[in-house]
Amino acid sequence: MKKKSILQPVAVFFCGVFLVTAMFQCRKQGVLADSYDRSYKEIPDTAVFSPFYESTKVPGADVSADVNDIVKTRSVQNILIEYCATANCHGGPIAPKFTSYTDVLKYVNPGNPLSSKLWTLITTNDFNKAMPPVNLNHELPTKDKNIIYSWIKNGAKEYPALEDYRPVAISLLVNGCGSGNCHNQATATGVWARSGLLTGINIADTVKFTVTGSSSSYCQLINTTKMNQVWTAYKDSVKLFYADTIANASFRPWKTFGSPTTVQSCRGPLSDYDDIIMDIMYPKGGRTGTTVRYTDPVTGKKFYVKNTYLDATSAMVTRVDSTLQIANPQTGVWSTSLQGGMARSDGNLSPSEIAIIKGWYFTDPNIPDVWKYGKTNAGIFRYKKTMNVITKNF
Repeated sequence: MKKKSILQPVAVFFCGVFLVTAMFQCRKQGVLADSYDRSYKEIPDTAVFSPFYESTKVPGADVSADVNDIVKTRSVQNILIEYCATANCHGGPIAPKFTSYTDVLKYVNPGNPLSSKLWTLITTNDFNKAMPPVNLNHELPTKDKNIIYSWIKNGAKEYPALEDYRPVAISLLVNGCGSGNCHNQATATGVWARSGLLTGINIADTVKFTVTGSSSSYCQLINTTKMNQVWTAYKDSVKLFYADTIANASFRPWKTFGSPTTVQSCRGPLSDYDDIIMDIMYPKGGRTGTTVRYTDPVTGKKFYVKNTYLDATSAMVTRVDSTLQIANPQTGVWSTSLQGGMARSDGNLSPSEIAIIKGWYFTDPNIPDVWKYGKTNAGIFRYKKTMNVITKNF
């Protein structure tokens, strides 16, 4: 009679372990692997801030960063540490490392996510290559994949730049301030139409609203075709007039945003990027107001627009960031008050969102230096707390 080998039960044990492991390897939360899809099927959302580090000090920030100077958000490094670079994996004994920017950049083709190995690893359906491994039951959610995609697409930089700030800032302004019945084109042109300032447009082209719990009201031009024509013509007239106020006097904007032409108030539209840039270059305070600046000697029409668009006491960045003061670019006189009303009442922006808008403002070349640093780079913005002035080399 042959004696049983001691190796037989050991072999059976390891076979069982292998089968159990294989079973778990081929499943994801109880779903068979061949029916599981890790690929990224979403349209990438470029309006998501996607930095490498979770804390970013933005351009224009004070020397000692103030409350609206730092963007704190989920980052590429956060995601990789959570899913890949754990202490017992690619942050510990297992190569390659994914703990630093230099480490990660080795697996990225800046500007091209689809040809980047990092992107392939987190979206492949080849479970022998998938990262993190499928059997860890720890898959990246779509929002995290989007952050990594956008970071690579925008150049996989260690620190954010214009292409990172601008889409997010414009989305915040358009959706937070230009949406609804606030800073949009329909509301601005509706006031003009109701006031009889526009020919070819009648009351049927508008709709009037009363603000709940208030005596104020506003109206909108609901005829989209006419609205686009009116607003485009208005913007063109503003740009032509301020390009040369003498030669282009006939383009002086007559249509105003509020009193005294009408008691129905409205605000400067921020419906798209072009609207926002125009509002920065030619502030609403210069092209509206309650003081008659000029009366046409022939028609008797009264104009409320200033000849000098630099004669301003507010700007986009101070209307958002309440830690900043502005100096009138024309006179150089500093305002003693703080603003920030757009962040509080219009967009309800967080400190990180305000910082993103500031980061965009001081990096966008389409915003002239005169609206960042003044005529001589002496600075037109300063921090109320420290009195530090933002200059070009700040």
